[in-house]
Amino acid sequence: MSRRTLLRGAALGAGAVALPSLLAACSSGPSGITMGSNASDAVPKKAFAEAFKAYEEKSKKSVKVNTVNHENFQENINRYLQGTPDDVFMWFAGNRMQYFAQKGLLSDISDLWRDFDGFTDALKKQSTGLDGKQYLVPYYYYPWAVFHRKSVFKEKGYEIPKTFDDYRALAKQMQKDGLVPFAFGDKDGWPAMGTFDYLNMRANGYDFHIALMSGQKSWNSPQVKQVFDLWRGLMPYHQKGANGRTWQEAAQSLAQKKAGMTVLGLPHPGQQFSAADREDLDFFPFPEIDPAHGQDAVEAPIDGFLMSKKAKDKDGAKDLLKFLATPKAEDIYLKSDPNNIAVNSGADTAAYTPLQKKAVQLISGAKQISQFMDRDTRPDFASTVMIQAIQQFLNAPDDIDGLVNDIERQKKQIFAAK
Repeated sequence: MSRRTLLRGAALGAGAVALPSLLAACSSGPSGITMGSNASDAVPKKAFAEAFKAYEEKSKKSVKVNTVNHENFQENINRYLQGTPDDVFMWFAGNRMQYFAQKGLLSDISDLWRDFDGFTDALKKQSTGLDGKQYLVPYYYYPWAVFHRKSVFKEKGYEIPKTFDDYRALAKQMQKDGLVPFAFGDKDGWPAMGTFDYLNMRANGYDFHIALMSGQKSWNSPQVKQVFDLWRGLMPYHQKGANGRTWQEAAQSLAQKKAGMTVLGLPHPGQQFSAADREDLDFFPFPEIDPAHGQDAVEAPIDGFLMSKKAKDKDGAKDLLKFLATPKAEDIYLKSDPNNIAVNSGADTAAYTPLQKKAVQLISGAKQISQFMDRDTRPDFASTVMIQAIQQFLNAPDDIDGLVNDIERQKKQIFAAK
């Protein structure tokens, strides 16, 4: 099966393509609470295993974890939830959660939320469906920013760019110095969305961005054309062949000092750095484009756990979710994966790395927080339209009019559908 076929089947109904590995991961086999996991990378996989082990020791219940490649899990989630899903599964806050709640594929856990402590009203809002009921247990969040190595900036005398003009000038200088300015990989379809989001929020503001994601603004508007034009101006400084490169490979080129910067989320570059080099990793906020919007908005996705509507062990699933909502559960996870930020105010932050502390400051100082393109918009639109559109742009960035007209045409069809 080609990757393109897989993506075209993403997040849709009966016509979606299910991978054998995903079907094999559905609940079956030994009794116990089943967990659908998209944590296929080594660092988070180990960290989640430690948290689930702690629950098993505490409760004397078993947790059977079914791990599926992250991208495969994400692109086939609709088929998974309509089939024989696990009792609990990892997923995302915001629109990505609300969409499946609205389709009746999630279990209401509002009764658990009445007893939860340590979650802000903002977190509760991101965990609430359009019907006012809660469906998500938030677990951690992480900001997106521009990552770099401190030693490279010190050695070359680079200064942190505050404006977009400074950003381009820095990229140009890095290229002269023999570095690839921007490590960049979009093979999985979603990493480049973060760059679009920041360009749009910096140029047009958070409110415009969210309205665009919700289908209220036109993709062929002058504002969106400007975003792609700004991005096109940066393309000469990006790693070539992005559609054939994973985000892991892009982050590795930053770790190897072959590239100067990369736009990713906090967990991504850190996983590719050795323990000895991790203190050399740093970030700065995406630069200002329009002073009216400054650097007010920060992209900070929230990940967590949901209970499927078809859960077989509902009591066990709720018991596990209650544990995962505790500070202790987050502390255990972050001990093995210091690349995220705990959402519970009771979590122990004393052991946070300087990078984690800086991430907390970035988010606490933000006036607006976005979730990420494929979470702030409909998942079917993100998967079947925007992945292909952005990859098309990366291959041929000069036909912006044709690109945005095609996106707008498909948007109208999808958002008109119930």
